[in-house]
Amino acid sequence: MSEELLYDVADRVATITFNRPDRMNTITPGMLDALSDRLLTADADRDVRVIVITGNGRAWCAGLDIGAAFSGDGIGSEGTSAGNGEFDLRDAPPVVLHKVDTPTVAALNGGAAGYGLDLALGCDIRLASEGAKLSAAYTARGLVPESGGTWLLPRIVGWSTAAELLFTARTLTAADALELGLVSRVVAAEELAETTRAVAAEIAANAPLAIRASKRLMRHAMTEGLEDHVQRQYLALLPLFGTKDFREGLAAYLEKRPADFHGQ
Repeated sequence: MSEELLYDVADRVATITFNRPDRMNTITPGMLDALSDRLLTADADRDVRVIVITGNGRAWCAGLDIGAAFSGDGIGSEGTSAGNGEFDLRDAPPVVLHKVDTPTVAALNGGAAGYGLDLALGCDIRLASEGAKLSAAYTARGLVPESGGTWLLPRIVGWSTAAELLFTARTLTAADALELGLVSRVVAAEELAETTRAVAAEIAANAPLAIRASKRLMRHAMTEGLEDHVQRQYLALLPLFGTKDFREGLAAYLEKRPADFHGQ
């Protein structure tokens, strides 16, 4: 199973790669556990400031392995806890993806469908190659979004657009996704890796404690009112004033040089 999900850390960036190109990078039960574990490992690593998720081959992730489910040994089959309605989703990848404080970037090298679309929506930033497609074809398969899609999609594109996408089971091109704000940028396929590295490097160059705090605040802001959130912001700001990173940021600004942050 380890070869189905690759993990690498370089230049303060952890890269998680779906590695089932012959199966459109569909997810197996073992990959679910491994993906959650890798996300938590990266989030706990002080040397990791950005998590990139991408895929090998022509797909990013085409969802759960439905073929394996029909054969009786995959996700959703009668022999699995998920098929019996007993699956505990609190440690499922979309939930873990939402909870980690490290910024996450989906480098969409190809199609994201079903569970794969939910995972892509759960990333903080989505970059797409020109050939990538986002498929919300759940209802055309007699299903609903597997894990988080109905929570995430309306928050990203608004209720009306989300309803249209889900009810029509529409597949979007990369250009469609860019127009709707589902992805931040669309580039040629041969430029995706370089663009992703550049965005990740730009994030990694900034103060990691402040970035992680900013992500936590954005997460809280989705479920609380302005007055409570302003109070939370103030409480998050106070400890940052005492960090070495804050002093380094000020010094770099005054000295007109790039800052060198250490997460302290």
